[in-house]
Amino acid sequence: MIRIGLTGFGDHEELYGKIKPADRLPAYSAHFSIVEIDSSFYAVQPVKNYVKWVSQTPEDFGFIVKAYQGMTGHLRGKKNYFDSAEDMFQAFHTSIEPVIAAGKLTMTLFQFPPWFDCTKENVDTLRETRERMKDVPCALEFRNSTWYNPEYRERTLAFMKIEGWIHTVVDEPQAGTGSIPIVSVATSPEATYVRMHGRNAKGWHQSSRPDWRSLRYLYRYSTEELTEWRDRLKELEKDTRNVYVAFNNNSAGDATPNAKELQALLGGDDSGLAPLQLDLFNNPS
Repeated sequence: MIRIGLTGFGDHEELYGKIKPADRLPAYSAHFSIVEIDSSFYAVQPVKNYVKWVSQTPEDFGFIVKAYQGMTGHLRGKKNYFDSAEDMFQAFHTSIEPVIAAGKLTMTLFQFPPWFDCTKENVDTLRETRERMKDVPCALEFRNSTWYNPEYRERTLAFMKIEGWIHTVVDEPQAGTGSIPIVSVATSPEATYVRMHGRNAKGWHQSSRPDWRSLRYLYRYSTEELTEWRDRLKELEKDTRNVYVAFNNNSAGDATPNAKELQALLGGDDSGLAPLQLDLFNNPS
């Protein structure tokens, strides 16, 4: 099954208009059957937030929860509010427990930073991280191309299979070592995650600017590009039970129309979708 969604549910006025924040997730879940929670990257979320979000979504809805930045080495000198790695990972486990109990945790996402390159030390970090996550499904996303250099590519993918990592296939600008190519390979028979970041190469490395985030993800995929992805997803589906796709090109409201167009190209056959979404795809406005 191929399921389509967006990164975050709070900033998509093009989807549900100007409504109260409390009503946004229910409105979102009438259109998409999965969502990536990215607020968890900036802070381990209170349990009450997940309790609320679980209660606001249909039974078949799925959450992809992004790992806290301290768990993936993004802090780089910024204050970590946890005294130890053990405390940090335990807090994250406790945080997501309501999602697990409700059967709505699709996976957690560990996105490592551009400076996390392919070294023995970092391989050990990945192994330790996976052990700390126990039986929670975990997706792995790199932002450093050395993991997919010719001499390491197959070993990286084999390592992920052995260690139980779900492969995150990305579409992003090809902008040097700090970006990775499309490697459309499944490492888990259960799931593969696809993140659509856009292809704005000029905006990808602008972290010194205050508006870097909006520049990085400013991109709208063409029908031709999405058609290529439709075919790629169908091939991935042969090797993994579920393919989850999240559009992250949110800067100018492009994620929603791109996600809906891709779903339409796939035939709108995601049985996990709420009825409203199927209606929208069958009768595009």
